[in-house]
Amino acid sequence: MTKADIVNEIAKSTGLDKALVLTTVERFMEVVKDSLSHGENVYLRGFGSFIIKTRSEKTARNISKKTTITIPEHKIPAFKPARVFMDEVKNAN
Repeated sequence: MTKADIVNEIAKSTGLDKALVLTTVERFMEVVKDSLSHGENVYLRGFGSFIIKTRSEKTARNISKKTTITIPEHKIPAFKPARVFMDEVKNAN
């Protein structure tokens, strides 16, 4: 499902204008990105959490140059679904 599909589905089910729905969906994504970039997690009860995970430093090999490099500790965004959400997906046929 794409963003356009989501916008169409919401517009159809609510009767709202597609442009308004698109603006709302895009703004929601901006708020989530801004919050995560400032180190704030986003919790949506019954849906899940957008969280920041920290990957620890590790060593890796560049096979073509036969060298070892160190990948520094870094943060990545992640999504953790709520239990209700996971149960719904598990029980879907």
